[in-house]
Parts: sequence; C-alpha cells; structure tokens
Amino acid sequence: MNKESPGPIELKEPIHRLSYRVIYGDTDTGGVVYYGHYLRIFEMGRTEFLRSMLKISYRDLEHEGLTLPVSEAYCRYKAPAHYDDLLEISTSLENLSKFSIRFHYLIHRFDDQRLLVRGYTVHAATDRSGRLIRLPKDFQTALAGICNT
Repeated sequence: MNKESPGPIELKEPIHRLSYRVIYGDTDTGGVVYYGHYLRIFEMGRTEFLRSMLKISYRDLEHEGLTLPVSEAYCRYKAPAHYDDLLEISTSLENLSKFSIRFHYLIHRFDDQRLLVRGYTVHAATDRSGRLIRLPKDFQTALAGICNT
C-alpha cells in the first residue's frame, strides 16, 4: 500500500469562504454526505473563488476556448457532514504554472467549526479538443497577482 502523503493542505491568502447547506440528495443511506459529493463541493468553492477574486466565470473561460479539467484530486475525510448541516467551504489558490492551477480546500461545519474535509485539485489548461495548452497570458497574470497578494 502506498502511504505517500500529499503534504500539508494549508490555505494562503486570499481565501474565499462560501456557505453551503447540505441537502438530502447529498447524503447516503447512512445519513452522511456521500464521499464523492465533496469534489462537487470543492467545485462550488473554486467556481466562486474565481468569480469573486477575478470577476470571471467558467463560462467566460470556456467562451475564450479554455477548459480546466481536473487532472488530480485529493480528499482527506476527518469527520462526517449530515443532512441540513451548514458548511463553510474555504478555497485558496495554492500554485500556478504555465499549464496548470492547484487549489486547496478546507470544509468546516459552521456550527462547531469542526474540520470535516481537507483537499486539493489540480487543473490542466486545455483547449476545447482536450489538448494541453498554456494558460492565456492575461488569465495567468491575474492569477499570479492573487498568488502574490
């Protein structure tokens, strides 16, 4: 068994925070949030991070011919979330290269601030046909400005 750790999952400023209430459809028969749904919750945090920090949406990026598929994902589950829990999704930009972006996430239960999940996603820059491309210079510059804030 490979026990490689991805290293610490820490957030860098600026951090975007988003509230999300767990709906019944997020839960499994045990009454807890299904593990795969956390990647969707990460997506919510990432989407709103870009919208808030750069005033840009995924739709805007796609209109420019850029897609950002997930090329790597990591989740470490610390405690379960349940139906109707109010969650706080904290997202930050961890790393930026010419071809990819890495975001970090922490998900806490709002009521008791208990850490539920920590993780990251890496996104490759691709064109509409799925070929790896460089991040557009203006987008890369805007992201670099966030990293250096």
